[in-house]
Amino acid sequence: MMSRRHLHETDKIGPCVIQLQQMRPRVRAHGRNNMSSKKILIVEDERPIREMIAFGLKRAGFEVREAEDSRTARAALADRRPDLILIDWMLPDTSGLELTRSLKRERDTRDLPVIMLTARAEEGDKVAGLDGGADDYMTKPFSPRELVARVNAVLRRSGGPDENERVQFDDLSLDRAGHRVMVGERTVPLGPTEYRLLEFFMTHPERVYSREQLLDRVWGGNVYVEERTIDVHVRRLRKALEDFRYDRLVQTVRGAGYRFSARAEG
Repeated sequence: MMSRRHLHETDKIGPCVIQLQQMRPRVRAHGRNNMSSKKILIVEDERPIREMIAFGLKRAGFEVREAEDSRTARAALADRRPDLILIDWMLPDTSGLELTRSLKRERDTRDLPVIMLTARAEEGDKVAGLDGGADDYMTKPFSPRELVARVNAVLRRSGGPDENERVQFDDLSLDRAGHRVMVGERTVPLGPTEYRLLEFFMTHPERVYSREQLLDRVWGGNVYVEERTIDVHVRRLRKALEDFRYDRLVQTVRGAGYRFSARAEG
C-alpha cells in the first residue's frame, strides 16, 4: 500500500512510477490558491498516478473527482460539471484523444477546458492532442507544482468567473464569496436553490437552457427532481427580484427553456 507522504513540489508524477521524497512538516507561508474550490475531474486508469494527482490538487485547494475510464468519466460529467478535466491519453475503453474530441463536439461540453496527460512526447502526438481540442498538453513525468500552475493558467484563459468574484449587472450584484445578492444597499432574499439558479444565470447570460440542462448544471445529474420543479424555483426567483424590477431578466423561451438577458423578450 502506498504511504501517505507529502508531495514535494519537485517530485515527479510519471507514467509508471511515482517517486516521493520524505518531508518534515512545515507551515505554508503563502495563501490559498485563488482558484480554490474549482472542480477538477481526473480521468486516469492507473490508480497510483490518479491518486497522487488528486492529492496534489487537493493540497492546492481544488475539489477533485476521479474516473478510471471514459465511461466513468461520462457518468461523473452527467452528475456534476467540473471546471476542468484532466484526461490521460491511454484509457482502457477508448482513448483520451477520442474522449476529448467527443467532448468538444457536444454542445454542453465543448467549452469545458481539457488538459491531456500522456507519456507521448513526440511533436506529432502533441499536435494531435491540441488539434483534438485539448487546451494544454502535459508530458509525463511532471511535478505537482507544474500541474497546478498549468491548471491555473488554463482556468484563467477559459474566462470562467472566480469563486470569489462579484458578478454584477447594473445594480444587481451577486457576491459569490459572501453568498448574498444585493441591489444597491438592499439584500435580495433568496433561498439556497434560487441563489444557485441566479448564480448560474448571471454567469451564463444570453443563452437558452432547457429544463434538463438546468437540472444537470444546477442540481446535478444524480439528484431526482422533476423538470417542472424548475418552473417553481424560477417563479420564486422572479418573485424575489420583482420588488427590485429585475424579474424581467429571467426570461421564458417558449418550447425551449429559460435565459438570463437584458434584451427584451421575443
